[in-house]
Amino acid sequence: QAQLVESGGGLVQPGGSLRLSCVASGRLFSGYHMGWARQAPGKQRELVASITIGGTTNYADSVKGRFTISRDNAKNTVYLQMNSLKPDDTAVYYCKAYYLLETYWGQGTQVTVSS
Repeated sequence: QAQLVESGGGLVQPGGSLRLSCVASGRLFSGYHMGWARQAPGKQRELVASITIGGTTNYADSVKGRFTISRDNAKNTVYLQMNSLKPDDTAVYYCKAYYLLETYWGQGTQVTVSS
């Protein structure tokens, strides 16, 4: 069964940092592009960062320069380093694996930015 498991969320003050991790089952990593999306209450889910099989990254304008996505193929893990966090970054963050018509989601991890 394909599985994505996120961790690393929590409560952080504005200006702080967090690193999210997502561990994927073996077959669900090396052959898939990976991404992080977030969904705040009352808003649509938005993709904030992605990394292709070949390592090319892309970011939403709202997080560019503050967030960094990376992948460790040996550990079947994708990371999202989040710096200079703002209250508007508060959301549930989801890991995504996708290729062609296949898409898989993790269960999500809550990130709250508040003083």
